[in-house]
Amino acid sequence: MKVPILLLLACLPLLPACQESTTNTLQGYVEGEYVHLAAPFAGTLQTLAVQRGAQVKQGDPAFTLEQQNETAARQGATDRLHAAEAQLADLQSGKRPQELQVIRAQLTQAQAAAQLSATELQRVERLVKGRFISSDQLDTARTNDKLNQAKITELQAQLSVAELAARPDALKVAEANVAAARATLQQADWQLAQKTVTATRNGLVNDTYYQQGEWVPAGSPVLSILPPENRKVRFFIPEPQLGSLQTGQTVQVSCDGCGDSIPMKISYISPQAEYTPPVIYSKDSREKLVVMVEAEPNAADATRLKVGQPVDVTP
Repeated sequence: MKVPILLLLACLPLLPACQESTTNTLQGYVEGEYVHLAAPFAGTLQTLAVQRGAQVKQGDPAFTLEQQNETAARQGATDRLHAAEAQLADLQSGKRPQELQVIRAQLTQAQAAAQLSATELQRVERLVKGRFISSDQLDTARTNDKLNQAKITELQAQLSVAELAARPDALKVAEANVAAARATLQQADWQLAQKTVTATRNGLVNDTYYQQGEWVPAGSPVLSILPPENRKVRFFIPEPQLGSLQTGQTVQVSCDGCGDSIPMKISYISPQAEYTPPVIYSKDSREKLVVMVEAEPNAADATRLKVGQPVDVTP
């Protein structure tokens, strides 16, 4: 039976599709897993250091939010720490140097007075022994000498106490205040640092979501980065052929402008079947169940792929 020429002409545009259906080639597309950069605190976007399409390296400046509140909080924490440290140092050192000088001067005067009274006592004793004066004067001299010696003992005790640090319980309280102030300063430093965000990965700046001067809510991504190794291929296999693929298996991926086919390893096979997604334009497979499969290239080959690019996958 001969086929009419008009029917053959009508089939010519469909020959590539007919040929593909006879091969084991599967259809898919390139997917990207983006890294979103955000700050844990809200604020006005002050600087945006990158633009869409730029290549960034890990550690490069990405964006900065206004920092007035955090800067003031850090200054307050610094002042409180200095005050707590000064209080602790004062308790550890005892009296101030000026107070110690006063006590030492009083002790010197008392020692001089005691020396003078001792000399006077010896003179009175000789006079009483020679019966030049009465014994009452001897009692007075002895009393003065004892008072001066007692004054020396008192001032020496005061000086010893003044040179001591504060009581242990007071020192513990002061040390705890210093530790709390230091922790508050560390927290203020961390909060201030969170307002400046750097790139966490090498890659391409895929998109920016805010402009300078706009308010950025806490945790809202300001930009997204696509690391070169974060590209993968997602394709669909008819459910009856699912048994022919397994995780870790190598497939060959080809696309327009990619050059030689790219070997990739299957990293994920969906546990559920679904109907053919709209992105797969195949009348033969429409309304049939397929299973989504993902495959990942090595880092060197990943840069040859563009997100959204259609590909052909050969198991």
